[in-house]
Amino acid sequence: MNTKSMITAAMALSTTTPFAEPEREVSVKRSSSQVATAGAPQYFTGSVKVQSRFQATSPARVGGGLVFFEPTARTAWHTHPLGQTLIVTEGAGLVQHWEGATQEIGPGDVVWIPPGVKHWHGATSENGMSHIAIAESLDGKTVEWMEHVSDAQYARTNGDVGE
Repeated sequence: MNTKSMITAAMALSTTTPFAEPEREVSVKRSSSQVATAGAPQYFTGSVKVQSRFQATSPARVGGGLVFFEPTARTAWHTHPLGQTLIVTEGAGLVQHWEGATQEIGPGDVVWIPPGVKHWHGATSENGMSHIAIAESLDGKTVEWMEHVSDAQYARTNGDVGE
C-alpha cells in the first residue's frame, strides 16, 4: 500500500470511529432460571402458567412469553393496540374474535390478531395447549383486558369446532 492510500485509509477510519456503535452484549436468559407463574385469575379462566416472559428495552417495544393452558383454560376477552402474534408450540387450542367463528389451532400454527381486535385464545376442552405470545407496546401498554369468556360462550364455540 502506498503512502497516499495509507493516509486516505487512516482519514476514513478516523472520521467513522466516533460514529461507531458502542459495544453491545447479547444477553441470554436461561430457561432454567425462569419460574413459571400462575396466570392471574382476572385475565384467565382455568389453569394457566406463564413462563419465559421477555420485554425488549427501548427503542424496541416487543415483548411476550410462553403460555401453557390446561384443558378448558383460556384468556379473557382482550385487545392489543399493535396486534399480537401467537406461535402454537404444543397441544390443541382455540382462538376467536368477537362475533367470529372459533378456529382450532395446533403445533406450528402462527396466528395473527390485528390491532384492536377483541379476541380470546386457549385450550380445547380435551387437550392442553401452549403458545408463544408476542406483542408490541404502544405508549407502554400491550394489552387491554376485558370480561371473561363465559362458560356458555366457551361451550358453544368449543362445540362448533370442526362442524
